[in-house]
Amino acid sequence: MQEGVPTDSVALEAIEKLGPREKWRIVKNIAVLGIAFMIHFTAFHGTSNLQSSLHNDGSLGAYTLACIYGSLILSNLFLPVLVIGLLGCKWTIVVSFVAYMPYITAQFYPSFATLIPSGLAVGFGGGPLWCAKCTYLSIIAEAFSIATRRKVRTDYLIVKFFSLFFVFYQLAQVLGNLISFTVLSYGETESVVNGTIESSVNISVTCGANYAAPIHQEAQSAIDLKRPEPEQLNLLTGIFLACMVAASVSVALGVDSLKRYNMVRKAPDNRASGINTLVITLRHLGHKYQLLLIPITAFIGIEQAFITADFTKSFVACGLGISYIGYAMISFGLANAVAAACTPYITKHLGRRLLILVTCLFHAALIVFMLLWTPTNEYYKYSIIVACWGLADGVWLIQINSLSGVLFPGNEEAAFSNFRLWEACGSVIMYSASSFFPTFHKLLFVLGVMIVGTIGYGTIELMEHRVKRLEPGKRFEVVDQEPQES
Repeated sequence: MQEGVPTDSVALEAIEKLGPREKWRIVKNIAVLGIAFMIHFTAFHGTSNLQSSLHNDGSLGAYTLACIYGSLILSNLFLPVLVIGLLGCKWTIVVSFVAYMPYITAQFYPSFATLIPSGLAVGFGGGPLWCAKCTYLSIIAEAFSIATRRKVRTDYLIVKFFSLFFVFYQLAQVLGNLISFTVLSYGETESVVNGTIESSVNISVTCGANYAAPIHQEAQSAIDLKRPEPEQLNLLTGIFLACMVAASVSVALGVDSLKRYNMVRKAPDNRASGINTLVITLRHLGHKYQLLLIPITAFIGIEQAFITADFTKSFVACGLGISYIGYAMISFGLANAVAAACTPYITKHLGRRLLILVTCLFHAALIVFMLLWTPTNEYYKYSIIVACWGLADGVWLIQINSLSGVLFPGNEEAAFSNFRLWEACGSVIMYSASSFFPTFHKLLFVLGVMIVGTIGYGTIELMEHRVKRLEPGKRFEVVDQEPQES
């Protein structure tokens, strides 16, 4: 038995003392947490999707996004265990939400002096935020499993709870982009005929995979991305700032502290702090599974950065205009939500290995299509492309995120810190490359990293297959938490 973790009988007795409706209370916590993240990231995604197009001068938007994920790397290395140890998961989420607010406020006065520092604040809040969320979901999944007397396996519950959470979370893309499109397109006089949008740009030559990086854009510097009016942008920023305030209040008032479930898994007495957080995170890299997960984790950050910065600018803004970014990205959010809802059930019937293989082939085919596709001014085609990308992204996100929780029980902080670390590294690489490489080359890079990452994941499955041959009842290698040095 892992040190600090009670037996099933002790934990079951403790949970039963909380009352027969405790299972529904756990579901309520997941729902409130998911809704709060949905409201919060409605604002964040709705704003971030516009950055590379709105602030294209000097690549300010892309550099701001790179700063967000660059500071997220440092945040993941130094802050999660320390902040969670001081505040607990619930209040870590609340405080981290507040750290995002200056970024939204800076949109009223966008410049290097306002966006870069506020972007850094987002990154420093993001590390503790996502580690706290992942730890919270993993522990209450274990509590729910005990409350049902192990009628449902904990590893399956973790996937299901992550799925339920991400249904809410991915709807943020829908709401954020719906608000963005509604506000920015209001009063627009641009004509739409038979599903096409009039444009003075030679879309088939200039946009899509042919879109050149800013440093090679001498011929493209005159492209009009049809910037919205300042009044529209300020209204949009005010709405998004109100969303973030509402999200913080929702978690503070509506989510139970994990102290309620201390009987399920007690935290070690000697919490890590300061430089020890970095040591714990890096020490976790000593496990072979964690090393093999790095490429596929980085790929998730890379492909999300591509769709946020490069697709929105080189495909949508170039071909249709900035106001249509929200319209196209609504499809991404809807597809993400569908993937989040369906992934656990598809996994149950197809198995994790087959689903990830199918997703890899599907995503690879989509990238090849985007490399060869000649862009048009038919706006629905952009929505179809980004919807397909959203389906694949939803599967990647849930499967790899939940796998980190399943493989490393008791080491959630270190495991999820590594997940966010390498995901952020992938995002920084992609955002930084946005100003220097053509979209064609970036699509090839996304494809290559995905293939390498899938091979790494497949190696884990192969190693697990060998373990099960020796120990038929064992599904995963459980990594016991090492005692910390005093």
